Amino acid sequence: MAEKTEPKPEEKKDEKPTPKDNLVESKHSIKIGGKVIKYTVTTGTMVLKEEVNDKEKDAEVEKPRAQIFFIAYTKDGVRDKSKRPITFSFNGGPGSSSVWLHMGVLGPRRVVLTDEGEMPPPPFKLTDNQYSILDETDLVFIDPMSTGYSRPVEGEKSKEWHTFTKDIQSVGDFIRLYATRYHRWLSPKFLAGESYGTTRSAGLSGYLQDRHGMLLNGLVLISAVLDFTTIDFNLNNDLPYIMFLPAYTATAWYHGKLNFKSSLEAALKEAKEFAMGEYATALLKGASLTREERASVVEKLSRYTGISQDFIERTDLRILDQHYFKELLRERGKTVGRLDSRYTGTDRSGVTSTPEYDPLFAQVNGPYTAAFNDYIRTELKFETDTPYEILSEKVWMQWSYSYFQNQYVNVAETLRGAMTFNKYLKVFVANGYFDLGTPYFATEYTFDHLGLDQSLRKNIRMAYYKAGHMMYVHLPSLKEMKKDITKFIKDAS
Repeated sequence: MAEKTEPKPEEKKDEKPTPKDNLVESKHSIKIGGKVIKYTVTTGTMVLKEEVNDKEKDAEVEKPRAQIFFIAYTKDGVRDKSKRPITFSFNGGPGSSSVWLHMGVLGPRRVVLTDEGEMPPPPFKLTDNQYSILDETDLVFIDPMSTGYSRPVEGEKSKEWHTFTKDIQSVGDFIRLYATRYHRWLSPKFLAGESYGTTRSAGLSGYLQDRHGMLLNGLVLISAVLDFTTIDFNLNNDLPYIMFLPAYTATAWYHGKLNFKSSLEAALKEAKEFAMGEYATALLKGASLTREERASVVEKLSRYTGISQDFIERTDLRILDQHYFKELLRERGKTVGRLDSRYTGTDRSGVTSTPEYDPLFAQVNGPYTAAFNDYIRTELKFETDTPYEILSEKVWMQWSYSYFQNQYVNVAETLRGAMTFNKYLKVFVANGYFDLGTPYFATEYTFDHLGLDQSLRKNIRMAYYKAGHMMYVHLPSLKEMKKDITKFIKDAS
């Protein structure tokens, strides 16, 4: 006869551990402008929670959703934080970590390149950045979801964050959380973004204001793109062909491809006048352009781009950026860069229509990756075996702009609204003449069409550098940026 057995108590399922912040503090010092600055670095991940509906409790509860990685630099010995500015910084992509602005221009440690921004022989090095703006503002470098060490908590899917709206929300909510925990609500607050990071900055200027009531003092926009109409080459959009022309002229000037002698500034002035006048009119006329008018436009396009008249005829007066990268120096067997057209590359084939790679990225990717991975462990004492995602192609490939369905991405109106609501909001825009990713003329066009009240136009400040998208890799430009951004922060604080 079988023995009776007592029923076992119901075993509890393994509960997932509650995600916790993982932060490390370290102390450092640097000399900037002849003064020694002692500072604290807070490195690690902060858990970001969201309110969700708990059906069992029939209530709204806070649920951990993401672990956002950041590196914060704060000056020691500051008694009154309300007088110390703080700048939240990120790069673009979408899918880029914050490493480029962090270790290229703003932070206290800088990746060593040549003075012209080329890669030195490995192994690579870091150096103190005497052009850091840490003397003027505390700095918080944020890695958006799936970049750097930022990841969703267990059970969540990262793809949810790979959208325009969710990106703005998560970065904005992190800024609110940081400002709350570290008592920075009364500090002068700035955002610094590069490339798509400028798109994010403009979006955040509205989100932080509308959702959290947080007003900003200023935006630092480096290689800005707010209205994608100006850079998105399509059959039904002639605007980019006009907007890119002066940058083509700068590129041709740099590589000695212009058939006339001129200073860069004088050549750009001519090119802009042609682009906004005769060239824009020709593209508007389309097939109604007379033979004589067309011949004049072809001749001038060749003059200002360094491209042959025959090639221009075959493009129907419309030089695609990818074709320009390949065509300008084709007879030399070289391509020119998208991010910085001063740089040249070499493809396997000289007859293809588009280049194989971007020459600037080839110069900076190795040094920045090696330097950061050593710095985070050796100097900041943050240990993890998770790979640091410098630039995630997966994020870029998954990115959703569904918010802008059936229209071009455009956050210029959000910025206009923020500047109108907050009349003290200032904007600094850094432009590289040799940037063929977000050309400076397109940025000028965007701000000229912002619809901003005339009384607020004085709140926008433009600066120009003889380099490209990452103009700070060019040492003379980095020195100028230090002066320009320092003055901007002082004025806007």
